[in-house]
Amino acid sequence: MKSVLIIGLGRFGRHMAQKFLENGHEVMAVDFREERADAAVGMIQQILIGDATDERFMETLGIRNFDLAAIAIGENFQTVLEVTVLLKDLGCKFIIARATRDVHKKLLLRNGADYVSYAEREVAEQLAIQFGMDHIFDYVELTPEVGIYEIAVPQKWLGKSMVELSVRTKYHVSVMATKKQNKIFPLPHPSHVFEEDESIMVMGTIKDVGNLK
Repeated sequence: MKSVLIIGLGRFGRHMAQKFLENGHEVMAVDFREERADAAVGMIQQILIGDATDERFMETLGIRNFDLAAIAIGENFQTVLEVTVLLKDLGCKFIIARATRDVHKKLLLRNGADYVSYAEREVAEQLAIQFGMDHIFDYVELTPEVGIYEIAVPQKWLGKSMVELSVRTKYHVSVMATKKQNKIFPLPHPSHVFEEDESIMVMGTIKDVGNLK
């Protein structure tokens, strides 16, 4: 279990807080807008109203005691940068920030952020991939080029094994798992014969996975 500080209780901040709580972590949230804090009451037990750019206020939070802090402010880059620097100065162990431009990401990483998310861009890219290709059900990006994709078993793979198909050599992807009736079976044996009522998790580039139709 980790101790998490969420700064900003807009939609992004509330969703992030909810997910951390669902995963069993402790969450404290901060926002300077009382109406946003009120909207999160009942979901988050520890909510403080205050200005995250105010050093005196932030010192009262015991920043060093948190395992990570997530800056869920998106409307003002200057504020995000100020909060990032302040958190770093106060000894924050790990800082997550948001950016909308490459130059902002570079500045945040240079000034204390450990991870910078393009929240809107990442969602847009995921939706474009997931719904732009009918055979892709879901995916997780590992790098800008490589990801793990849940896809339907290609028609030409049905009734054949990975050995017969020479999957890695011919298709340039690795089969990480199979999924059947909502159960995942990791690292299938090379002799596994693909069936129509299962899906598969493959690792590869979007180009190579896109060719598996």
